[in-house]
Amino acid sequence: MSGDLSKPRKVNNGIVAAVCLAFFTGMVGMAYAAVPLYKMFCQVTGYGGTTQRAEKQYAGRVLDRDITIRFDANTNGIPWQFEPVARSVTIKIGETTQAHYSATNKFDRPITGRASFNVQPEMAGAYFNKVECFCFTDTTLKPGETLDMPVVFYVDPDIVNVPELKDLKTITLSYTMFPVEKKQPVASSVPAAGSSKKVPDSEASLGG
Repeated sequence: MSGDLSKPRKVNNGIVAAVCLAFFTGMVGMAYAAVPLYKMFCQVTGYGGTTQRAEKQYAGRVLDRDITIRFDANTNGIPWQFEPVARSVTIKIGETTQAHYSATNKFDRPITGRASFNVQPEMAGAYFNKVECFCFTDTTLKPGETLDMPVVFYVDPDIVNVPELKDLKTITLSYTMFPVEKKQPVASSVPAAGSSKKVPDSEASLGG
């Protein structure tokens, strides 16, 4: 009799264990998915100062109103000299403009870097459209090598329809360069130390 009573208990324990395992697996999956989903959300909405990837190269209209774009550059754990060529530019809202950043490897071996970005104020991110950019692209520089890094952008004229941004005079575009560990050796086609090259005017598949 007691043997028969133990069978339902064993079955119930098995069900509980299976449910717990499924719950744990689901939570792990959600944790891994959270980062790319959050990045996608930011890119679509401009939340957190994330700029938009423009589907077209021009805004379609240019307003007779100036706005100043300031350029900021930072490094985080990478021995590069990374800076904007010009600290700011004043343009018309809706005008497509190209700016340049410069990176030089100051270390004694090849280093690979990748840039992230944001804009301030954060609400302006939804209206700052980048046509071409170097962000999210892994770039390897040999010792002493210098790289020209262009970014092409425009400010969406619809920004003047936002009450909080209608009187905005300045937007800051900020990049932070991080090191990227490469498992494969540097390609032999990389220019020799002390030379310079230019990042192609194209974005990575992630946009930016």
